[in-house]
Amino acid sequence: MTTDWQKIYKNKKILITGHTGFKGSWLAIWLAKLGADVIGYSLDPISNECLFELAELNNKMKDIRGDIRDAVKLQTVFEQYQPEIVFHLAAQPLVKQSYRDPVNTYEVNVMGTMNVLEAIRKTPSVKAGIMVTSDKCYDNKEWVWGYRETDPMGGYDPYSSSKGCCEILISSYQHSFFPIDSYNKHGKLIASVRAGNVIGGGDWSLNRIIPDCVRSLLSGQSIKVRSPQSVRPWQHVLEPLSGYLKIGAYLYEGKTQYAQGWNFGPESDSVTTVQQLVEKIVMQWKDGTWEVDTSYSTEHEAKLLSLDINKAKYNLDWHPKWDIDQTVYYTIEWYKLYKEVDVYELCLKQISDYEK
Repeated sequence: MTTDWQKIYKNKKILITGHTGFKGSWLAIWLAKLGADVIGYSLDPISNECLFELAELNNKMKDIRGDIRDAVKLQTVFEQYQPEIVFHLAAQPLVKQSYRDPVNTYEVNVMGTMNVLEAIRKTPSVKAGIMVTSDKCYDNKEWVWGYRETDPMGGYDPYSSSKGCCEILISSYQHSFFPIDSYNKHGKLIASVRAGNVIGGGDWSLNRIIPDCVRSLLSGQSIKVRSPQSVRPWQHVLEPLSGYLKIGAYLYEGKTQYAQGWNFGPESDSVTTVQQLVEKIVMQWKDGTWEVDTSYSTEHEAKLLSLDINKAKYNLDWHPKWDIDQTVYYTIEWYKLYKEVDVYELCLKQISDYEK
């Protein structure tokens, strides 16, 4: 069922950075379903098995390859296509990779975000920008309670701190170039959105729990688990995307109260340990074993992280729809079926189930 805010996207020009990635591909499929004219700007997909390739999204949207560090090319794309709403998802998204290549992580995540913000500022057609950061942008004290949007930014590892930097950068642009009190002059609204650990079909990234589990299960090997007692706010990828889309529609309509930071995560009963998640995956797969991986490096990773989502629940009327069991069900169902069915149609079916 299409709601009023979803109808905003029909025939609108929407630009997604990072559209060949996991979340970007799901967002492109959902926007295409809503009737949007989708333009993507991204690096090449990481493999032939990634969601973008399997769903043949290059035939369903304008597929432009480019690096967000290339400010000139990015600005040219904005000028050529004149997008009305921008979703910025392009990033170096992995903690472990940020230890191996911190310079690239900061260049992509911070300067890449700067380039997108500048393109938004210089392009008159853009009315709304949804800047995707991460739940790891907060200065994580490993508290038992969730982080609120007003808590300090920070980050122990290079990835997390780069996302904290992005939040400060976005806030600066909000105040310096897109202040709410002069919205009638500049006509632009931006928001930052922060999500927990998203899972779902079509993710094949390295050092992520679902792809690692699926690769092991498909090959008949025991799943190697690095930190079984680490706690994370697992949620299906469609959960935060529904929040991003709702924010984007409201910003496009000029609802200035939504131009701020927002957390999107699961209800507290879906915040579980890695071990609990893996056990649910094995149960849903109906086969497989797991064991603790004692060979991984000792680089720091937070053991406890969750988000307070009350602001989105009460001020945006956004609520998680799927609990941890439904999340695992739809995720594993995708991996069980993807070789046998039309992947694009499979994704559309799961989006329709989520919209009910």
